[in-house]
Amino acid sequence: MATTRTAHTEWEGELLKGAGEVTFDSSGVGHFPVTWASRAEEPGGKTSPEELIAAAHSSCFAMALSNGLAKAGTPPTGLRTQAEVTFQPGTGITGIHLTVAGQVPGVDEAAFKAAAEDAKANCPVSQALAGTTITLSAKLS
Repeated sequence: MATTRTAHTEWEGELLKGAGEVTFDSSGVGHFPVTWASRAEEPGGKTSPEELIAAAHSSCFAMALSNGLAKAGTPPTGLRTQAEVTFQPGTGITGIHLTVAGQVPGVDEAAFKAAAEDAKANCPVSQALAGTTITLSAKLS
C-alpha cells in the first residue's frame, strides 16, 4: 500500500532577510523555523532543507540496514546513523556522507560493511537522491 506524507512551509519576505516555518502535516510533530542564514551560515536554532534531508536520509538508511541485517538472520541490537549533507551556496547540495556504527551479534566487519553498502544503494531516500554523490563509513561498535 502506498503512503503519502506531507509538509508545508510558510515563507515571508525575500530570500536573504526573510524567514519561514516548516510544518510536518502528516505526523503533526512540530513546526520548525527556517532562514537563509540557517541554511548557508550558522543554524542559530533554525533548520534548513539540508538538515531535513539529512534526517530523512539517516532514518531511511537505518531502517534499510536494520531490515537487511534481519533478513540475513543477524538483526542489529543497535545502529547509530548520521547523515552529513553539504550545501554550497550558488551550487547546491554537493554531497552526502553517511556514517553508521552498529552492534550486530554474529556479524564481522566485512559483512557489516557489505550490508551497509547495500542499504546505501537501496534505501528509497538514497534512490531519490541518486544524482548526488553519497559516501559511507560503516563500522561495528
